[in-house]
Amino acid sequence: MKKQFLIPTREEVSPANQAIFDNLKKALGFVPNLYATIAYSDAGLGRYLAYQNAKTTLSNKEKEAVNLIVSQVNGCAYCLSAHTVIGKMNGFTDEQILDLRKGKSENAKLNALVKLAAEITADRGRATEEAVNDFYANGYTNENLVDLILQISDKTAMNYLHNLTDIAVDFPVAPVL
Repeated sequence: MKKQFLIPTREEVSPANQAIFDNLKKALGFVPNLYATIAYSDAGLGRYLAYQNAKTTLSNKEKEAVNLIVSQVNGCAYCLSAHTVIGKMNGFTDEQILDLRKGKSENAKLNALVKLAAEITADRGRATEEAVNDFYANGYTNENLVDLILQISDKTAMNYLHNLTDIAVDFPVAPVL
């Protein structure tokens, strides 16, 4: 039988995580369930948020495009739901979000990014020469490639955490493709 993961309350986490919960509540109005679940680790939530918020060459829109396609490939309902909301906050329409989840975009540069991100995720770090060449042909650099891998790793970690724990989705649920 699979262990049931309960979402820890503020009182059940370390003092360091309590402070992070307070900051999240001020910034977002609530503590997302997936972040709360990371707080089972005394150092995990702070470490993850520092990683997630680190400087990158990818724009917020590019990061969200990657988050959406990686979460789609990894089948993470929580992250698809959260990043549908965040994608809209970053200017994507519902139709554009669905296209990104399908691994495509009308914007050639984003299209190259999501195609490569999808291949890297699906094939565990490997991609076709065509996808890599298209990425570079659309203006991306080696620095962008490294940042893409780091973005994929960030989202894959959260996808795996949710897929294993199956904690409740506390965002409007994204439609199934």
